[in-house]
Amino acid sequence: MRPFWLEQALFRDGELAPALVGDHTADVAIVGGGFTGLWTAIQLKQQNPALDIAIIESDLCGAGASGRNGGCLLTWSTKFFTLRRLFGEAEATRLVNASEAAVQHIADFCRAHRIDAELRLDGTLYTSTAQAQIGVLDPVLRELEARGISSWQPLAPEEVQRRSGSAKNLSGVFSPNAATVHPGKLVRGLRRVALEMGIRIHERTPMLDFANGAKVTVRTPSGTLRAGKLVLAINAWMASRFPQFERTIAVVSSDMVITEKCPELLQQIGLSNGVSVLDSRTFVYYYRTTMDGRLMLGKGGNTFAWRGRILPVFDQRSPYEQALTASLREFFPALAGVPITASWNGPSDRSVTGFPFFGRLDDASNVFYGFGYSGNGVGPSYMGGQVLSSLVLGLDNAWSRSPLTRGPCGHFPPEPIRYIGSLVVRNAIRRKENAEDHNRNPWLLDKMLSKFANAAGKADKA
Repeated sequence: MRPFWLEQALFRDGELAPALVGDHTADVAIVGGGFTGLWTAIQLKQQNPALDIAIIESDLCGAGASGRNGGCLLTWSTKFFTLRRLFGEAEATRLVNASEAAVQHIADFCRAHRIDAELRLDGTLYTSTAQAQIGVLDPVLRELEARGISSWQPLAPEEVQRRSGSAKNLSGVFSPNAATVHPGKLVRGLRRVALEMGIRIHERTPMLDFANGAKVTVRTPSGTLRAGKLVLAINAWMASRFPQFERTIAVVSSDMVITEKCPELLQQIGLSNGVSVLDSRTFVYYYRTTMDGRLMLGKGGNTFAWRGRILPVFDQRSPYEQALTASLREFFPALAGVPITASWNGPSDRSVTGFPFFGRLDDASNVFYGFGYSGNGVGPSYMGGQVLSSLVLGLDNAWSRSPLTRGPCGHFPPEPIRYIGSLVVRNAIRRKENAEDHNRNPWLLDKMLSKFANAAGKADKA
């Protein structure tokens, strides 16, 4: 089943790039035709137009996480504490600034290359939907303000409810440095631009394996691709393909529903622009409107995969459709009669830290990788392209020197501890947040277990 966003994009762009057949060569081969692979290829070509670059994609460009996420183009600003703990103050500040700059870079690129990605620079609201969530962002926002890098402003409760369209949001803060996009149209737009730049793309071409050496030889079902350098940009699929990464990420679903068109109702409840709204749970609710007058609502942290395997359910309607629909109508009682058009889900590659990591595969000089976006990849994948293009070109710059290029910053426990532990922690979080929703004090054990998931949450809490 194609996710809703990709179906819409393919309706306008139904052409397939030919599969790779026969023996081919390239200067740079990229495995994966999503945001990371496409941004890397484009930025390489921008810096060195003479490079011969070939992308192979096992399905269609955007069929993975890039074409099925919620379309919230967010930054790393509220993760400043974790960035500082991992990488130091200077690099944390640089990465916050770079993540905010990426929003505008993507907007400028879409404008310059006529990509109709329905990109709206209307900012984002981080809200509290329970009393226990109120004020959790205050410490990190004070730190950002003290360093002169805060784009956030607190809003009065009535203003939060007006802008978010829901009385369920009790308080909130707003940043203009965020956007929403149609992810399917963005990824297919990047694909078009890549082709126009002379980058070769082969869809329906899975990598079977590769052999390293002076040249890397990638083997596919119908041919081979020999290249001087190889970039692996397959994200959640890395854990199941490369045993050395099995414990570096936990593959977990993010699930979404979207309504039929109801533009008049959305206007009535106050959702008149493209602002994204996220609450302060560990596994957040997030929602936004679309340009054609629909409301999309999603929630992360649902289905966990054993040993990082990509499960069949990730390509089906969401098994949480009924619960998400009930949540949507709890947020927006006025939409109770609006039918749900579609539901879907997809695998998210949650790293231990909540941030992506990059490096050289087994310290090889010509094989590079990057993944682990942890549910926030639309904007940071542009930064991933900056990192990987710098590594491939052998540049000495802030990206190639960044601690992000040192590989994973931690490992999950081995199976079955990781899988069982994930479910135990997930269920503790659900009980804790259900108690908080009803203004009850959660069990102490649930509070303690919930802390294990903070690294992969939306924002720093302390």
